[in-house]
Amino acid sequence: MVPQAGVFALMVNPNNPIAETQIRDVQEAARTRRVRLYVLKAGTEGEIDAAFTTLVQLHAGALVIGSDSFFYKQRDQLVALALRHAVPAIYGSRGFVAAGGPISYGPNLDGIFRQAGIYAGRILNGEKPADLPVQQPARFELVVNLKTAKALGVTVPPSILARADEVIE
Repeated sequence: MVPQAGVFALMVNPNNPIAETQIRDVQEAARTRRVRLYVLKAGTEGEIDAAFTTLVQLHAGALVIGSDSFFYKQRDQLVALALRHAVPAIYGSRGFVAAGGPISYGPNLDGIFRQAGIYAGRILNGEKPADLPVQQPARFELVVNLKTAKALGVTVPPSILARADEVIE
């Protein structure tokens, strides 16, 4: 969506055990695309504000928000700051796009929560947690908010729109 951006930022929660894995994965993608990547760490509301100050100073052309339950709780703050600073951001779940973010790609959380409920029921009915297989998300979804993209001056390519599971106009 922002092919002209040469500088990207990744925001992760340093308190999340998968933060380092997220950093490595996005660094590899940045090397492949030959773009500069800065990692911003935020584990509190104040650190999110400070990360956006740094983001602006770095002149980042786009932002990737790492998947994290803290970030999901702070989605209104994250979306508002990205819009205020006119930085296109991609998020890990549709809740961010519903809150006004331009795009998200990630697992279907309803499916994950449904599976958690099924497992809770099985455990309550006597099954041992250790006997239950580890599950991976089976469905990922791409959600685009055209209104927000337009407000950011971003043109969403037809190839992304064609792949989107949902387009908010």
